[in-house]
Amino acid sequence: MSDALNLPAEARERAGKGASRALRREGRVPAVIYGGKEEPTPIHIEEKELVRQLMTGHFMNSIVKIELGGKTIRTLPKDVALHPVTDRPVHADFFRLARDAKVEVSVPVIFTNEEGSPGLKKGGVLNVVRHELELVCEADKIPGEIEISVEGKEVGESIHISEVDLPEGSVSAITDRDFTIATLVAPSALKKSEEEGEEETDVDADAVPATEQGEDADAAEEQEEKSAD
Repeated sequence: MSDALNLPAEARERAGKGASRALRREGRVPAVIYGGKEEPTPIHIEEKELVRQLMTGHFMNSIVKIELGGKTIRTLPKDVALHPVTDRPVHADFFRLARDAKVEVSVPVIFTNEEGSPGLKKGGVLNVVRHELELVCEADKIPGEIEISVEGKEVGESIHISEVDLPEGSVSAITDRDFTIATLVAPSALKKSEEEGEEETDVDADAVPATEQGEDADAAEEQEEKSAD
């Protein structure tokens, strides 16, 4: 499970674009806490601290304990809006977690035991279809990552969600199909596919019907005659 993070905050007394711009000039980021059958709580947080926590790489999958007015509010980050030019955070949304709450999160996937894959030893390539899994988890049991072993996998085989042992308290958010997470492909198959794509884009003059070539030549001569006139 991802470690819980602590984030000090202060209540926002004023709303609106003007107030938000003023906060940003002071190095603060406007934010809101919502959910849990309570009214939304407007807050602002320190930009440097928010950026530091974002850089951990697991901020969006961690429980964030927001310290506000002497109280601690358990939340899950739902969105951090970034400036389109500077990439600085301009707003953040936090979802208030109730007791025994279940949340939907995206959890990164890592592949292990590659040395135990006969297909990889033969030169096969692991083609990752999903780098993250959409999971429904108990709020106190959000995994930081999902490890998937490729041991024993041969070229041509795939890894599906049904093969993955998910941590206790977590289930797949996608339940209508046994989707593919990764496949093991041969380099020759990839190379052949690329070559076929190149052949389709390269058109040789000999491949153009003779009648069309003649028409093109006649059109060129007619244009030259008109230019001479």
